[in-house]
Amino acid sequence: MSRAKGNIAEDKAVLFLEERGFFIVQRNFYSRFGEIDIIATKDDVLHFVEVKSGEDYELAVQNITPSKINKLVKTAHVYMKKNSLDVDFTLDAIIVTLADIEFIENITL
Repeated sequence: MSRAKGNIAEDKAVLFLEERGFFIVQRNFYSRFGEIDIIATKDDVLHFVEVKSGEDYELAVQNITPSKINKLVKTAHVYMKKNSLDVDFTLDAIIVTLADIEFIENITL
């Protein structure tokens, strides 16, 4: 997928989150371990959100691999340490398809 398509999916994900009461803290946070697409807060919980897009749900969600989740966890810890945060957090995913947007809360290995 091209970076332009990825940006469109991330923009849709941001709007989706904002419409549901999330506050967007940062987009595209990078560490040596990887990238977190969206960092948001809601109800005193920090959400690290991975955005995946594809023609259908199955194709998009297959890209959330154990390796990707491991990189997300490490990057989330870097973010929290860098910002001196000791808060509740969750790793989430937003799947953007041609027909729908789905929010998957608390993805784990």
